[in-house]
Amino acid sequence: MTGSVAVVVVTYNRADLLEKMLAGLGALERAPEAVYVVDNFSSDHTPDVLAASTLPGLVTIRTSENLGGAGGFRLGLKTAYDRGHDAMWLMDDDVVPAPDCLTRLLEVDGSCLIAVREDRAGALVEKAALRFDLRNPLAIRPKTASIDSTYPSRAAMPATVEVENVAFEGFLVRREVVEKIGLPDPSYFIFYDDVDFAIRARRAGFAIRAVRDAVLVRQLDFDQQHDLAGWKGYYMYRNLFVVHLRYGENPLVRFKPWLIALAVVLLSPLRGGRAEVRNVTRGLRDARRMRQVPSRSVD
Repeated sequence: MTGSVAVVVVTYNRADLLEKMLAGLGALERAPEAVYVVDNFSSDHTPDVLAASTLPGLVTIRTSENLGGAGGFRLGLKTAYDRGHDAMWLMDDDVVPAPDCLTRLLEVDGSCLIAVREDRAGALVEKAALRFDLRNPLAIRPKTASIDSTYPSRAAMPATVEVENVAFEGFLVRREVVEKIGLPDPSYFIFYDDVDFAIRARRAGFAIRAVRDAVLVRQLDFDQQHDLAGWKGYYMYRNLFVVHLRYGENPLVRFKPWLIALAVVLLSPLRGGRAEVRNVTRGLRDARRMRQVPSRSVD
């Protein structure tokens, strides 16, 4: 892959993690042509970290409100696209690329590529789905297999692995994909905006490949998926339901949100209680308003 590469980072109130992440970008063997950091109206010392950075090509985009990860990635990707970059490398503020990460990605032919994440101890933690099932109504969770549930280690992986969803942590997308399918949908706010984008990309004919030797180190543990009774639980339920309503391949799959909501309500005395019931019922109500697939516009 040749041409201009822009990194797009979204950050919110994690200045210390962002500082490590920017240092990782500065240590890349193959430097990107630009780094666009969307500061989602942080209230910590994120502006100071960005102002002090000497990273070449750094452009700060500070929003006037928190747009969420989805809105931040849309804004950052649109900015990079409008400025003519050939490829955009999306990542959160809690990952650090290995020095050769971008080099390894650019060695692989493809319009949609992902770096493979590991934790700080070197264990494989890449959760991109090998199978994201929107056809089987009995699959409660559409992700039926992931990289880290299939391969015991990075060394056990093939050089590239085709996947069916992504996280916006190390996802490199070429300009032609954005031209064909448009930008991420900001209405997700957080969670599943990357899944939605991946589904649209695959249905437009673009394969997504994980590149084994492109190493991305995650600085935080995966624990937020258990907070279904907290404020994030609302977005987890709502956005999971949106994906089923938009992309379910048959009526039974599109009916699954109602069955999931009913199960959560019935089981609430044993698990999330009233808070989780509120999240799932609000999520179902609001998901129905988001059924429409986003336009392909890049405006």
